[in-house]
Amino acid sequence: MDTLGALALATEGPTKELLNKPPVGRVEPLITNIMWRNLLAQAIFQITVLLTFPFKGKAIFNVDERVKDIIIFNTFVLCQVFNEFNSRKLEKRNIYKGIHKNRLFVGIIGITLILQVVMMEFLKKFADTERLNGVQWGNCIGIAALLWPIGWVVKLIPVPKIQFACIYSYSSYTCIHSLYPNGTA
Repeated sequence: MDTLGALALATEGPTKELLNKPPVGRVEPLITNIMWRNLLAQAIFQITVLLTFPFKGKAIFNVDERVKDIIIFNTFVLCQVFNEFNSRKLEKRNIYKGIHKNRLFVGIIGITLILQVVMMEFLKKFADTERLNGVQWGNCIGIAALLWPIGWVVKLIPVPKIQFACIYSYSSYTCIHSLYPNGTA
């Protein structure tokens, strides 16, 4: 699943805006502050949801233990799929812009969703689980779809210039270089 997500994101072609940016130096951090901001927001949401469901899922969805476990798994996978859309545009709030031009991305998302349905049938057959009904699928999709508005709101948060990794360590060359690009301290 992660491989398909990485492949889907790697198929995004360069835009005029991206080509006008200066190149990134080799000492720059791999994960930028914008990535940290988005990553932390998505992680907080997913951890909250996926820690709530094991303890309160039976009461929330009014289901038995086996169905609750499938709902947790299904919601987790769908959260990854919905987050791929947010990952397309790290700074832009319109994550759908240009999606029709990247048929490979749309195709890989489709394949991922088909694999999810196949996996659910596999689990039903070999792991003695239950099949989700339409309402339960809708709940899983609705919860995962909350990642889109959360991603939109998070992109309103300004990002500091100082690298996130430098907050605790000012001694490394990378941190000094990110604070003083000309090398003067």
